[in-house]
Amino acid sequence: MTTRTLDGAPSAATLYPRAVAGSYALPLLRKVPVIGPSAAKGLPDLAFALQDVQLDAGHVADYARVCGFDLRDAVPPTYLHVLAFPLAMRLMTDGAFPFGVLGLVHVENRIEHMRPVTVGETPSFTVHAQDLRDHPRGRQFDVVAVATVDGERVWEGRSTYLRRGGGSSASRDDNTTKRDAPPASEAIWKVPADIGRRYGAVSGDRNPIHLHNLSAKVFGMPRAIAHGMWLKARTLAALQPELPAAFAVEVRFKKPVLLPATVGFSTTTTPQPDGTGRAFAVHDAKRGIPHLDGRISA
Repeated sequence: MTTRTLDGAPSAATLYPRAVAGSYALPLLRKVPVIGPSAAKGLPDLAFALQDVQLDAGHVADYARVCGFDLRDAVPPTYLHVLAFPLAMRLMTDGAFPFGVLGLVHVENRIEHMRPVTVGETPSFTVHAQDLRDHPRGRQFDVVAVATVDGERVWEGRSTYLRRGGGSSASRDDNTTKRDAPPASEAIWKVPADIGRRYGAVSGDRNPIHLHNLSAKVFGMPRAIAHGMWLKARTLAALQPELPAAFAVEVRFKKPVLLPATVGFSTTTTPQPDGTGRAFAVHDAKRGIPHLDGRISA
């Protein structure tokens, strides 16, 4: 695998215009076999790296406030995703990448949190894509981000993306099958209309579908939607007092949260081979529409 080490984090000001241009140009380029990237050729054998990232205490605090975390010496477990995200965007906007970014749907995310990372540490990141595979509704693949501190692997994030179209079968996925009644809510959260802009400001994820109703409608949404990774972070913030030092947390993103919204949060204890784990879910407080389900394990 070829690894390109960057001098600094790519800027969102250049990444998103590149993403928009690539999303509209790729369908045309695929018709030119000599120059056009093709999903049939697979994912590029390419990784991007960033060394010794200085953590900004003020930025960590801003992120914690937007997501609901208490301020601690250790950064929130989802924070390193924010630092790895520009590398993921740089990878997915590379000319060799076979899909346009704006046509992708983030359907799952798994984080392995090996140990707490404090603000005084300087993690290094590598990001690559792997495992392009068929899905009933199209193709999907994983973007894997790994963080190390002085060579020690401290964190790994795996984001699964779906590219709709040309699915492998007519079978339905979990978002379209019959739904069970939602569990009783332990907490009700009011999600404000501007949470997409606030989270976008601290995360760098300024996808137009999250920012304003008008820009969301341009890309096929009835109105702006909350970021999936904000929703995951919000659930972990609610569970922060009981999170162990090392754990894995995986979620599946269901129906999007249309802003503003009122959602219900619930948890259950689940048996694990080495102890107990925690399952959790978020659903629409009135209609019971599922937005996210996940679990935490050792």
